[in-house]
Amino acid sequence: MKSINNKSFYLGLLFTLIITVISLLCAQLPLLNNVGALSIAILIAIAYRHFKGYPETYRSGITFSSKRLLKLAIILYGLKLNINDIIGNGSHLLIIDCGVIIFSIVFILLINRLIKGDRSLTLLLGIGTGICGAAAIAAVAPILKSKEEDTAISIGIIALIGTVFSLGYTLIYSLFSISPQIYGAWSGVSLHEIAHVILAADFSGETALKIGLLGKLGRVFLLVPVSIILIIIMKVKDKSTNHAQRIDTPYFLIGFILMAIINTYINIPTEIMNVVNFLTTICLLMAMVALGLNVSLKDLRHRAFKPLIAIIITSICLSVFTFLLVNIIY
Repeated sequence: MKSINNKSFYLGLLFTLIITVISLLCAQLPLLNNVGALSIAILIAIAYRHFKGYPETYRSGITFSSKRLLKLAIILYGLKLNINDIIGNGSHLLIIDCGVIIFSIVFILLINRLIKGDRSLTLLLGIGTGICGAAAIAAVAPILKSKEEDTAISIGIIALIGTVFSLGYTLIYSLFSISPQIYGAWSGVSLHEIAHVILAADFSGETALKIGLLGKLGRVFLLVPVSIILIIIMKVKDKSTNHAQRIDTPYFLIGFILMAIINTYINIPTEIMNVVNFLTTICLLMAMVALGLNVSLKDLRHRAFKPLIAIIITSICLSVFTFLLVNIIY
């Protein structure tokens, strides 16, 4: 029996890895290279679930990918941070980042209340929009006790919307006269994923990319205090309803902080960082495949439309708000 379970586990890992490799290859193709491997991986997994059903034989390996590999990816994500740069050189951007997070969460929840959408999905989308897309959603989902299906839907939506907006930014930069400093800062404090910031800011050159990443990594840095606040809110909420639930301590966030400290104070060779970045990408994509397999297209149609409208409106308003703010500062 144990050997059967082991076989199921390894076949499940192999299954998610195969779709990961396919998504990476597809992301190298024209047009699809702007969509990104993240979105492609989720879409392939959702399509597989729709046409073939959930692969029950591989469940243990798939579950491991959606839970353990996802947390490992978030821990390794911390190596992208340099705390000194964020608190020092990027301190003014960090203040804007705080406002961006508050604006994104509050505004999208207000829009959602008006259109009466799914609050769970909308909250995840607001956090992802304000902080760092998929990584933020994956980090807070266990704290909020979100369903894996909600996590996957939210990540899929934010990856697609972020890609569209980053391409829109490059179009705006082409049509209007914007300085690299302003364009880079605007991209960094408003776009959803680090990949989206790189896609948009690199279009303007090295100066814009450097400022953009500084602004974006400040938002990643704020993932930790936001997670702590959410833990406190969930505990207070449980006590007030006399329905106390155990909230698992997100130890992977401690690993995230430790990785950030290591990257800040230890000079890691470029070769090692390249390997770590590749490993982070693989783990994250395998987790996305596993999450995507939990998504039912029927539920997606009924539950995702209004949150999709909410994130589009929020992202447009956030882009306008941050552009005006960055112009004042720069």
